[in-house]
Amino acid sequence: MKANRYLMKKDERAQVGIGTLIIFIAMVLVAAVAAAVLIQTSGVLQERAQSTGKQAAQEVSSNMMLKSIEGVRSNDTDGLADTVDLLKLKVALNIGSSDIDLNQVVITVTDGTNTNDLVYAGNDKTYVTAMTGFDSDNTGLQNTVQLLSNNTTAANGDNGKYFFTVEKIRDEDESFSQGSPIMTQGDLVTIYISTVSADSAGNKNVGSDITTTNDLDDTGLTIEPRSTLSILMTPEAGSPTSAEFTAPSFGVDTSIGLWP
Repeated sequence: MKANRYLMKKDERAQVGIGTLIIFIAMVLVAAVAAAVLIQTSGVLQERAQSTGKQAAQEVSSNMMLKSIEGVRSNDTDGLADTVDLLKLKVALNIGSSDIDLNQVVITVTDGTNTNDLVYAGNDKTYVTAMTGFDSDNTGLQNTVQLLSNNTTAANGDNGKYFFTVEKIRDEDESFSQGSPIMTQGDLVTIYISTVSADSAGNKNVGSDITTTNDLDDTGLTIEPRSTLSILMTPEAGSPTSAEFTAPSFGVDTSIGLWP
């Protein structure tokens, strides 16, 4: 019986030496660098995706809900004014909305001729100074008196051309204050906007609950019967809220429902 014989080609030899080791190390380094780049890139993309998702959710969930708009006429010894000189906007948050800082809300009001961009009375960033006469220890109604009749806001002129005030109606979690006007779910507030016309400047009474020591100040706006007014409320994040209405005949009413 013949013994098994194994044949081996004499010209096959394994790679040996420092050259092979260098090639191997180079391949490991390239793989490591590629892996590090992929990990870093995936981390950056994940972070951006999370940030974008959070911002997108905030944009679609942070909405102010306008419940109603009431107009109030001023009066003096000659009787009721022919214009609406104060707007009362009842505002809440939509379901699922994030908290809203009214310090960061801008309200744009236009009567078709003049436009006023208003910020919260305690905001001292937009117009360099807060509203003259604003006091975080006051009630919203007391600050509204300053809104209507104090015209010494630095070089900006009348308070009513640049600011709005707010009074809370419902605030179960006590998150809202004049110094920190934060609205949360369930809150209901009244936003006051001065619309004193040139004809009403000089009057001292607005409705039955506001009496000023100084004369009312002209805001450049005019709300007469059949005139159209547009309001746009823009929060820091989220969708803006708008309303447009045509004022009805006033008759002998001091307060007039304007919207809806």
